[in-house]
Amino acid sequence: MDQQLLPSLPTSRTEPDGSAVIRVLSYNIRSLRDDEEALARVIRACEPDLVFVQEAPRFFRWRKHAARLAAKTDLVVLGGGATAAGPLLLCSLRAFVERTQDVLLPRTPGLHRRGFATAVVRFGAARVGLISAHLSLDPAERRAQAGLLLDRVASLGAPHVIAAGDLNEGPEGPAFGRLAAALQDCRAVAPWGGGPTFPPGAPDRRIDAVFATGGVEVLACGVPAGLAGVAAADLLAATDHLPVLAALRLPAAP
Repeated sequence: MDQQLLPSLPTSRTEPDGSAVIRVLSYNIRSLRDDEEALARVIRACEPDLVFVQEAPRFFRWRKHAARLAAKTDLVVLGGGATAAGPLLLCSLRAFVERTQDVLLPRTPGLHRRGFATAVVRFGAARVGLISAHLSLDPAERRAQAGLLLDRVASLGAPHVIAAGDLNEGPEGPAFGRLAAALQDCRAVAPWGGGPTFPPGAPDRRIDAVFATGGVEVLACGVPAGLAGVAAADLLAATDHLPVLAALRLPAAP
């Protein structure tokens, strides 16, 4: 994997008008089956306020595994995990948590059950809903799940929403397109860093993405290969996807 030094990314801060600049990371971690230390180094180097995880551990002692990853990355577990069928949310201590809810989606016989990890948090005067998702490998089910995700966006009761995850298809797909038609595809709005996220050694597909509702200002979004502290060797060793990092400005709540 070739890496070039990236331009700096906006740092997390609270603005004088009460808005908040945050860093958001979306990452499929393949159930921590790879190099966990490399994974932790990548996450720490990105300095996220929020991490939208897919394929978190779901079986024996899954809560312990999630807590260990959070501790290694100077974050805390916000919600999700096995109770959301794999999606997980981590956050920094900067976030004030209003509520969390794990959502299981309808089961299709013969297919892995999916779910959403959701929450509503505040950063200073800014209030935002969160959804971590991992859509189906089946095209028809995936498109239906995109609709369920948009339903959840509308029902969170937050003025702004960030949804991120592994979509299992690129921007040309109907599920991705359905989300991009209703939400901001942050990479398309403010490209920064790399685009494709899979496979990590020679990425040629952008199947992981961060989306935001219209009131959120997208400052930058992309794969952080080349960000200071993010080593190419760690990206290859950490898991079978590349992460997506976004810098967003959240308006203050009215």
